[in-house]
Formats: sequence, C-alpha cells, structure tokens
Amino acid sequence: MNLNIVVIGLSVTSSWGNGHATTYRALIEALAQRGHRVTFLERDVPWYRDHRDLKKPTSWTVKLYQSISEIPRRFGKLIRGANMVIIGSYVPEGIPITEWVTTYAQGITAFYDIDTPVTLSKLDQGLEYLSPAMIPRFDLYLSFSGGPVPEMIEENYGSSLARVLYCSADTKLYAPQRAEPRWSLGYLGTYSADRQPVLEDLLLAPARLLADQNFAVAGSQYPDRISWPANVDRIEHLGSHQHAEFYSSQRFTLNATRGDMRALGFSPSVRLFEAAACATPIISDRWPGIETIFKPSRELLLASSPNDVVEILRDMPEERRRAIGENARKRVLTDHTPDHRARQLEAYYLEACSQRQRKSTRLSTARPVQIAEL
Repeated sequence: MNLNIVVIGLSVTSSWGNGHATTYRALIEALAQRGHRVTFLERDVPWYRDHRDLKKPTSWTVKLYQSISEIPRRFGKLIRGANMVIIGSYVPEGIPITEWVTTYAQGITAFYDIDTPVTLSKLDQGLEYLSPAMIPRFDLYLSFSGGPVPEMIEENYGSSLARVLYCSADTKLYAPQRAEPRWSLGYLGTYSADRQPVLEDLLLAPARLLADQNFAVAGSQYPDRISWPANVDRIEHLGSHQHAEFYSSQRFTLNATRGDMRALGFSPSVRLFEAAACATPIISDRWPGIETIFKPSRELLLASSPNDVVEILRDMPEERRRAIGENARKRVLTDHTPDHRARQLEAYYLEACSQRQRKSTRLSTARPVQIAEL
C-alpha cells in the first residue's frame, strides 16, 4: 500500500514555540520510509519564517502558501487526487479550509488534533481551526489523547471514526548523547500560563531549596515578570537538533503538563517521548492515564510537591537513576516509535475506507463550496 498523503498543518519547518513540528517530522519521515508520498502545506508566517530549523527533506515535500485562497489554485489537483488529506489543529483559518477540503477531496479526510484537551475545552466557545459542525465532515478524527477520549468524541460530537494517534520521537535524532550532566534538573517547553504552576512547584521551588545544584529551563515566550533563581539557566530557544544534547546534559528532566491535559488525562506530550528516547530519567506531574504510557517508578518518576523532587535529586542512587532512563527508552523503542505511529495511521486509513464503503450517503453530498469562496 503506497498512499499519496497531503497534510495541512500549523508548521513543520520551525520548532520555535511549536511542539507540532517535531511530531509532524517524525510521523511524516516514517510514512515516507514506508513508501508513502507525503506533501506538507504550511502557511508562511513571519514568526516561523524567522526561526526555521528544518533541513530540506529528501523523502517528502514541504510547500508554503501565503493565504488560503492559494490552496485551491495551487494545490487543488493534489488534494483532489490524494488518498488521504489530513488537516491539523491550530491551522490558521482552519474552518474554511476544512469546509472546502471535506467537500472537494475524493480521498479519506482526517483531522489530526495534536491539542485535543485544549480543543475539547474550548470547542463550544469558538475556535479558529475547528467547530463542532466540522467534526462529522471528517472520515477520521486522530486524537492526541487516548483512553476514553476517542469514544467521547464520537458520542458527543458525531465523529464517524475517532482513534488515538499519540506523538512520537525520531529515535535517530533523539538518542542518548555523550555528555556530562550540567544540570540536576531541566525543562524544555514553551511558556504556557496553565503549565507555569507545575514548573514553579517542581523545578523553581526545588532550585531555591537546592542552591548548590544547577537547573535549566529552555523555551520561548516566558514573560519578564518570572523570578528565576540564580542557579537556573535560561535558554531562550533550542533547535530540534540541539534537544538530544540538552536532555543528555541533565540528570533528570521535568515533564510539566498543561491544565487541560491534566484534567482530561491520557495526553502525553511529544516532549515526554523525546526525553525518554534520550534515556534521560523523567520526573513528571501526575495525571490520569500516565501509567498506560510509562510505568511509574520503573520508567519514570511522579512528583506532587517540591519536596518530592528534592528527595529524588538528593537521594536517588545513580544505578537506579540510570535504570529508569534506560527502561523508558526501551519502552519508546517497543511501543512509541514513529514507525509504530505510521503503521497505526495505515490501519486507521483502511478502517475509514471500509466505513465509507458501508455508508449509504457520503459527506461529499453537502453543498459544494466554490473555489472562489475561499
């Protein structure tokens, strides 16, 4: 099975303030390695243009567009003939793009929600990239969140087929590096107001209590009002090619989860898989379903308070610390590689095709959207 796949996503060319980029790169590269033709369409915007860190891919294609009116004109034939068209979350003007694609495309249409907890918490309030009315138009809803969430999307929003597609890490790029630990605990992630309390409790507070140890926070968009302890190094941005070295330079790394993700559960971030792939022992906040991804105490450590973190940093034997990181990497290689995700997507595609064949009516019978309307 060799598919022609088109992905319309937020950004694959820049990981600046954008966790989608490494998720897309890992998945698309795996699909290409399995013989599929993949084209990624990305809106060309200044903040990503100025921070591009993707080397030109050799096995798949990236096309940039300036406005959505270009999509039908430049890529209409490509989209019409694709076996599968995937639209991602947070795509600018995603609703009119979805309306046109789900009417015009002949192949399977899918929504890849890399932000499912945020989407579900704000869907009824209005989002730029998705509305409740758009969900039934897709043949397939790919959810960042697992557990009971896909079934919830089917029951509450009328999705004809919702399935989990977790993020993954490129295990060639994210692998243990020869590096002496510079920091006792580090964190990699863009600033988020609902994630900041976790960072305060599980990294900044321990840093204040352990003045003799060094810490690091890498990521963009942190406000000036944050009071950083003197022993916390601030790194504004790291390109994806620098992530593995950063993780390998930490004795432990922190997984801090956004509020909506903690509340919904079963929502592992891409950083969780990337750190684990580097065999860096992870200290994570607690949320429902984390034990279905990595086994607590064996493949990662859970913390609820600054004292939990301090105890781990001060008292954990080196042999156990290393074993936890190595066990997490083994779990990634066993269950969470990009090839696993590519194979899942292939199975979902076939499932969607079978379901479409069984339907008595097709989504394409909706009122056609004229190309000029975009």
